[in-house]
Amino acid sequence: MYTEPDLYRTNDDSGPMWLFRVFDTAREKIWRSLPARVYVRPMSSVRQVQVTFDCAEPERVARFWSEVLGYERTGSACVDPSGVGPRLYFQRVPEGKVVKNRVHLDVRVGTGLVGEERVAALEAECARLVALGAVRVRLLRADGVNESCLVMQDVEGNEFCLD
Repeated sequence: MYTEPDLYRTNDDSGPMWLFRVFDTAREKIWRSLPARVYVRPMSSVRQVQVTFDCAEPERVARFWSEVLGYERTGSACVDPSGVGPRLYFQRVPEGKVVKNRVHLDVRVGTGLVGEERVAALEAECARLVALGAVRVRLLRADGVNESCLVMQDVEGNEFCLD
């Protein structure tokens, strides 16, 4: 069964969009003689992502996360001073946390480390974060697929991992 060649779009934010075709059948010559069709998917206008935490004490949670990540704190928000990481915003809500988070942050402190060297780095960072008010939940040991990580909770019980 023959299908049209795939059209791929290449572009960068500052230049034009280019289309090219991939040919993989005997009808290549016919398709080469046809002009490329414009194939446009809706493009996202998203330029940044902010992670928002619902919490009871926004300033307290913002202070904790600014210390954890080395971010600059402005009221109930934290910003990466290098501009690379997402802005964290802490929003006061009337209801408390009831169930486990479906989304969590991974704080990467063991990148490139394996085995006991990785666990030692995780435990050292865990001790620093416990002094800031975090709670150590459990160590998940490497299982052949994933490396070791430490599950923790912030000052309001939001789960995160030291990874």
